Amino acid sequence: MSSNQPRLSIGLPVYNGEKFLKEAIDSLLAQTFEDFELIISDNASTDRTEEICRTYAKKDRRISYYRNDKNIGCACNFNRVFELSSGEYFKWAAYDDLHAADFISKCVQVLDQDSSIILCHTQVYFIDEQGNFLQNYNIKLKTDSLKPQDRFQELLAKHLSYQCYGVIRASALKKIPLMGGYGNADGILLLRLALVGRFYEIPEYLFFARSHPEQSLSMFFPNYLSFTDNNQKSSLSILPDFYAYSVWFDSANEGKILLPHWRIIWEYLLSIWRSSLSLSERLYCHKSLHKQLKGSKYLLLKDLLKVLQVLWKGLQAASIKE
Repeated sequence: MSSNQPRLSIGLPVYNGEKFLKEAIDSLLAQTFEDFELIISDNASTDRTEEICRTYAKKDRRISYYRNDKNIGCACNFNRVFELSSGEYFKWAAYDDLHAADFISKCVQVLDQDSSIILCHTQVYFIDEQGNFLQNYNIKLKTDSLKPQDRFQELLAKHLSYQCYGVIRASALKKIPLMGGYGNADGILLLRLALVGRFYEIPEYLFFARSHPEQSLSMFFPNYLSFTDNNQKSSLSILPDFYAYSVWFDSANEGKILLPHWRIIWEYLLSIWRSSLSLSERLYCHKSLHKQLKGSKYLLLKDLLKVLQVLWKGLQAASIKE
């Protein structure tokens, strides 16, 4: 990294990523936009991740490699790369995804030209483990609206949060809480960003999301590849395991009594309350949230039943010891 502050910081959190890490880093180093730093935070990997990263860091001065002494959970590692960054713009990158060579340059150009846009991303398609095309991701959200309440409503719709891997104004990220240790944390981060400013989607497929068995989507949301358009009728029956996601985002949650769906609603409400919206805009957001949550009462009941099951097992275990 040069002595001058880079225009863009790229944060790459990783845990045991040896299988795809080289391709991901090569994809970033091949960008036509070169004024960036690449910050890698290794979450105490047990495979060859450290060796791979140190080799790249020796070859390219733009790369900084950090290794956690212990696994601090996905959310904390995700946040750490941003906290270590210094650029005007910031971008998260996954250890398994790929980018077209002009992905960053085109996103930065949009942000440079319009200060009302705080996040620029591109269209997405899925690739397999060998990098072959699988299918397009065609969920379209109108997050370029000038009205924050409209952007809020759009991001309440079910989507896979790939906008997180766009280029973001660092100043906008500093205005919101970063990734939380609960289910749908990436979706809520996007929703909070949308209350700060507009998003823009470049109408080109420049981001390639890899689908493979070791990723969180495959583990906790196995049908996600069928969740690729705006057909809400079919998507209502397809839900991730937010219990497992809560532990994945924050390993400290393991073994604890969790109410993941209640927590998501709470975070939605906090997003509204902590924003700088007008009273009418807040009321509109509350109305949108109420409408979106219709029919989901069984999820809240499911949380409560799970808590009762945990408590009952605990009582049974205690009685056996006596």
